[in-house]
Amino acid sequence: MDGFYHQPVLLQAVVEALVIRPGTVIVDGTLGGGGHSEAILRSNDSVRVVGLDQDDDALEAAARRLIEFQDRIMIKKTNYQDAKTVLGQMGLDTVDGVLLDLGVSSHQLDTGERGFSFNRDGALDMRMNRSCGMTAAHVVNTYTEFELEKIFREYGEEHQARKIAREIVRRREDKPFSSTLDLAGFIEKICGGRHGKIHPATKVFQALRIEVNNELGALQNGLEGFSGLLAKGGRFAVITFHSLEDRIVKHYFRDCSQEMIDHPTWASARKNPRHLFSLVTRKPVEATDDEIRANPRARSAKLRIVEKI
Repeated sequence: MDGFYHQPVLLQAVVEALVIRPGTVIVDGTLGGGGHSEAILRSNDSVRVVGLDQDDDALEAAARRLIEFQDRIMIKKTNYQDAKTVLGQMGLDTVDGVLLDLGVSSHQLDTGERGFSFNRDGALDMRMNRSCGMTAAHVVNTYTEFELEKIFREYGEEHQARKIAREIVRRREDKPFSSTLDLAGFIEKICGGRHGKIHPATKVFQALRIEVNNELGALQNGLEGFSGLLAKGGRFAVITFHSLEDRIVKHYFRDCSQEMIDHPTWASARKNPRHLFSLVTRKPVEATDDEIRANPRARSAKLRIVEKI
């Protein structure tokens, strides 16, 4: 593994969003290669960071990158949805800021053997934590036609979900899918070839990755878990890269930022029992043209921020 793991997006915006003060404790729930954590640690010489990730490659890369800050960063292998338990074991009941940078890293996409990319040959794996869980091959080769169609439609927003699911089930009876290029090539063929810049397998691969890693379930659990860990005045910053994630974050932050709620069957509005935050950003922060030119992956990034009341 080379020294470059992943180029973080919206770096300056994240540092500003978290309002880092002396003695602040920040949780980087998706540590990755450590790019955001490095910027946070450099912003103040007394800030401490707890970095969480479930990917061994990421943990190794981040440990190397952040070696000079080893007295101010604590790195733990875990899925961020389990942060409350892990932080409790560390004696941390509250924190001053949380960052989640969702989605797949450049390293994961560029390493064929991880199975995330339809452009690189490798086993159909897609597990972010390779020590547990099911692989993408298991999903493709054992899920029913109905189950495949459902995840392709819901997680990939794939318009040809039914056709792709049906043809996958037919093909696997003769020859199960085992490699990324095999699956990608098959999808390209049954969809009539490539039209434009977007590969026909893009949405299917996204859907499989989300299913394998239970990404949307982890996100919902993580949002609720971190909300309870944040101290008053603490900031919660989340970067999303596709509409499914962004919708979950947007609705959760909105619903927990309303002081009063109403319903047609009620005589009057009532106090919101889930009123936890004030919105810092009503619209998401997006990358500048300069950042997009330097890092095309930033084009789809959206940063939403709330503050604990």
